[in-house]
Amino acid sequence: MTTPPRSAAARASVEQESPVVPPPPPPPRFIPPRRFVNLTEENRSLINSLRSATSTLQETDTCMRSLHNLMTSEEDGGAAQFREVISELDAAGLRRMAWFLTSHSGYFLTIARNKNGSYRLQKLLGKSNDVDTLFFAAFFRSFLDIMTDKEASFVVVQGLRVFSNVMKEALFPHILEHAVDLACDQHGCVALNRCITVLDDPYCRIFFLYAVVVNALPFSYHAYGNVVVQHVLDLNDLQCTRNIAVNLRGHCVELSFERYGSYIMEKLLDTKESMVVVVEELLKCEGDRLVRLARGTYGNFVVYKALRVTQAEIVTRGDLFWGLVNKLKPFRDLLGASYSYTIATLLDSID
Repeated sequence: MTTPPRSAAARASVEQESPVVPPPPPPPRFIPPRRFVNLTEENRSLINSLRSATSTLQETDTCMRSLHNLMTSEEDGGAAQFREVISELDAAGLRRMAWFLTSHSGYFLTIARNKNGSYRLQKLLGKSNDVDTLFFAAFFRSFLDIMTDKEASFVVVQGLRVFSNVMKEALFPHILEHAVDLACDQHGCVALNRCITVLDDPYCRIFFLYAVVVNALPFSYHAYGNVVVQHVLDLNDLQCTRNIAVNLRGHCVELSFERYGSYIMEKLLDTKESMVVVVEELLKCEGDRLVRLARGTYGNFVVYKALRVTQAEIVTRGDLFWGLVNKLKPFRDLLGASYSYTIATLLDSID
């Protein structure tokens, strides 16, 4: 037999008898006790020096030696010693510490080029506007030396994360001035790519992209510079890709003959808009030059890829595909060598 529904009064009575019990509060978050660090005598003396407003020349020399040891040492729990020292300094002490670190370019570079030194310098950035101002001045004086070092470049990248917009904007002309030297350096190109990848500030990132776009031509010929251009193209930013293609217009065939340039041309062929720029330039060159390109060590990859991507777009841009085919077909017998074998095979497959 079906149980009759309860009246409203009955339901209210049950609710009053069985109140909803709230869940228990979450357990308090466990915060481990601060680990005691026994500062060395040298670092204790360093703290006293950094707290002092004045010092003799001998005291300054001692302070800078101790500070160098603190920033770069791996011995005696170097990282823990560093953390303890900065935790005991007030704003004035940190400012004085930053002043000592940045007062001489050679001294600063020695620390920044050390793996531990680079990491600990990064930890000081963003502590205060006064500290950042001193670091900014050091960057400005030695920007290229810092950015072309494997470890030191991390300090600049961190600075660009935390600096004020005014400081960032002041560095941008410096970045543009040294863009070619950076991109064509083994470590500088990595630092440049890192700036493009990790910086969250859109304005800051756009400026680095602009530096690559306007220098796309010299970068594309270089062993390291082409890596920077490829990195930007891999971002799949259509505006950047189009701008790079426009800046390389008139040089596509020439670049296709080159090892590093051919890498850029193949990347440009991956995007419809930039593909048109490359293929139209291939179609404008004389037939014998196009054949030399197709038979070349690096150019054959560009020509083959151009045929494949235009074939895939044959419905909308059949003119590009058939234009390449018609320029290459008369020279089919010259395309049987190892480098151009794939091109010859593709031409043979076309009715």
